[in-house]
Amino acid sequence: MSSSILHITNGDSTTNYLKKLQISGDFITWREMLCEGKTTTNVGSDIFWKTRYDFFKSAYKVSKQNFIDYTVKEYRKLCNKKENKQIVLWFEYDLFCQINMIAVISWLKRYRKGYEISLVCSGKVKAATKMLAIPELSEQQIQQHYKNRIELSEDDIEYADYIWQLYCSDSPLRLEKVHQFNPMSPFKYLTKALEAHLKRFPSIENGLNNVENFILQTANNNGLPSKNQLVGKLLAEQEVFGFGDIQYHNNLNKLQKLFSSFNPVKLSKKGKNVLDNQANFYREIRSEKTYLGGSKKYSFLYSNATEKLWQITS
Repeated sequence: MSSSILHITNGDSTTNYLKKLQISGDFITWREMLCEGKTTTNVGSDIFWKTRYDFFKSAYKVSKQNFIDYTVKEYRKLCNKKENKQIVLWFEYDLFCQINMIAVISWLKRYRKGYEISLVCSGKVKAATKMLAIPELSEQQIQQHYKNRIELSEDDIEYADYIWQLYCSDSPLRLEKVHQFNPMSPFKYLTKALEAHLKRFPSIENGLNNVENFILQTANNNGLPSKNQLVGKLLAEQEVFGFGDIQYHNNLNKLQKLFSSFNPVKLSKKGKNVLDNQANFYREIRSEKTYLGGSKKYSFLYSNATEKLWQITS
């Protein structure tokens, strides 16, 4: 493996694991979670980073210095890595990774035109009972994934960039249809990730989205003694989100009115009614400042019955 290769990974765990396995080349870690908060199409621009910082400051109380040190400085290293003509992307099957992946490809389309770009994407592995993240793969499996990496054509890069543009638009309605019509796409996990994304808009049935209903369902079914154990259970049982503990804690803060206790974990009567679709929490959880990509979260409703999105027009 040539040292002229640049590896762009989905997180520090992957970077550290690949380095431990002595995969040769230079490494850049993409430290973002573009599946949350407002995004703009021009990845890496001043407007893009200002928009992202505003989100992290508001949602997670991240200081400007921490944001610069953790995320922007690593991005600047990427900008300076122009000598590596081969670029290998290491991303996983989940929503978190897939959105980051198409954003990175959009950036590469603009700033690394003509470079050789390939993709390693973990998920389904023969004989495994669940989808696997990259650090869960054995050394032999890593080597096999690397050997079988997918070379991305110009059309593949254009497609990923187009999906990113739609993700950042002010309406997810076109995204609802377009992602289903590319059966030859090498991005084999993208469709399911985008389906999960569309279900993150509040449901008509109870005003909560698929993530929030997953949290309530898990809380109701398991009789857990503490909030931390609830978060641990959510991390273990999530199938497509790929979220970290900080994201689940943030969601729980917004849903606290639906719990009578976190130690032990118990839903309130209202929480159970919402979970059973006997009450609707939309008015209480609604926020004009909450975005999913470029779209306002509470300007659209998802119907689980019809599996369709509807725009609220008044």
